[in-house]
Amino acid sequence: MPTLRDFLEKINIKAESAWDAPLAPLTTFKVGGPAELLLAPETTGDFARILRAARREGIPCFILGGGANIVVADRGLRGIVIETRRLDAMGFMPGCAGGVAEVVDAPALLIAECGLSMDRLCEKALERGLSGLETFYGMPGSVGGAVYMNARCYEVEVADRLAWTEVFLPPADGRSASRFARLPLWAPDWSYKRSPFQSAGPAAGAAILRAAFRLVPGDRRAIEAVMREKKADREAKGHYRLPCAGSAFKNDRSLGRPTGKILDELGLRGRRLGGAMVSDWHANIFVNAGGATAMDIAALVDLARREARARLGVELESEIIFVGGT
Repeated sequence: MPTLRDFLEKINIKAESAWDAPLAPLTTFKVGGPAELLLAPETTGDFARILRAARREGIPCFILGGGANIVVADRGLRGIVIETRRLDAMGFMPGCAGGVAEVVDAPALLIAECGLSMDRLCEKALERGLSGLETFYGMPGSVGGAVYMNARCYEVEVADRLAWTEVFLPPADGRSASRFARLPLWAPDWSYKRSPFQSAGPAAGAAILRAAFRLVPGDRRAIEAVMREKKADREAKGHYRLPCAGSAFKNDRSLGRPTGKILDELGLRGRRLGGAMVSDWHANIFVNAGGATAMDIAALVDLARREARARLGVELESEIIFVGGT
């Protein structure tokens, strides 16, 4: 395996690079160690070239979008972290025609690259008077991350609006070449906060490059009112008070009550381990109360799961993804 410096010298890409780059500022939890090498490619083509070359050389890669649902290990990440923030282009097309065009009265596709923030995606839809994404306004994170997680907000999930995703697929058998593909939405592959990219199926390991969202014309004032309402609700629930990842655990409808209520029953509101704390305003929001480590957050998540299992016979599923261990 070549050294990362050899790799960077040989690969022909346009990308901002940094060695031993702090990752904590790039996540909403504000914890974690550095990336051995951080690359921020300027085009999706460069993004794919990094992945293809790294896979060929056996160099580990992690793709970092908005950093909204992850906790990076305290020791950081070896290999390459690809940050997608520069991949933020977007455009429109009619829902059943090719080419970029103005949208007047027909259903439309809003096509966005993976690094675009969800807020900017919603704002762009508002500018065109297109409805369908307004409940996602105020949700931190990028388009790529939202698609990967099948993000859900106020009873609307990404799969409800998704038309297709453009991806870069790893070799199917370990010998064939990596390839680009456009994957149309197939409903059975998507479920509550799950996407085919999380599974062991043919889309596993795919890098999301672009996504197309199917929207419909609406009244701009009504769309903006919903956006303001949802962002205000997030503020009222304390999503922005301290560094966090939003909900710590998924809501399981079969349990008959929200996870926050379950954690309240366990008396966990305000519980603290090191710098990690179950917020005292919402029991399903775990926060960095100051100086938290990835290990603190992992320990607090584990504590909540163990107590729910032991005292209520309930299995809680974490929404937080721990990257590189703790």
